[in-house]
Amino acid sequence: MASRWIRPEVYPLFAATGMAVGICGMQLVRNITGNPEVRVLKQKRAAGVLENYAEGEKYAEHTLRKYVRNKTPQIMPSVNKFFSDPSE
Repeated sequence: MASRWIRPEVYPLFAATGMAVGICGMQLVRNITGNPEVRVLKQKRAAGVLENYAEGEKYAEHTLRKYVRNKTPQIMPSVNKFFSDPSE
C-alpha cells in the first residue's frame, strides 16, 4: 500500500504541501506570540482595548518589511535593466 503513494513522482507534491503547511504554521505562531491584538492569557484579555501604538508599530514594521522597503519591486532587476535600457 505504501508503494502506491510513495513514489518519486509525488515528492514535489509532498515538498510543496509541506512548505505551505510550514508557512501557515510560522504565520500562526507569529500572530499568536507577537500580534498585540491577540491575547491568549485570560488576564491580558481582561485589560480590554489597549492604546499601545508602539507595540503595534513594532509588529507591523518587521525586519523583512524594513529590508525590502527601498528595493525595486522586480525579481531580477539587472536582467530587466539590460533588456529595457537602450543606452547600454
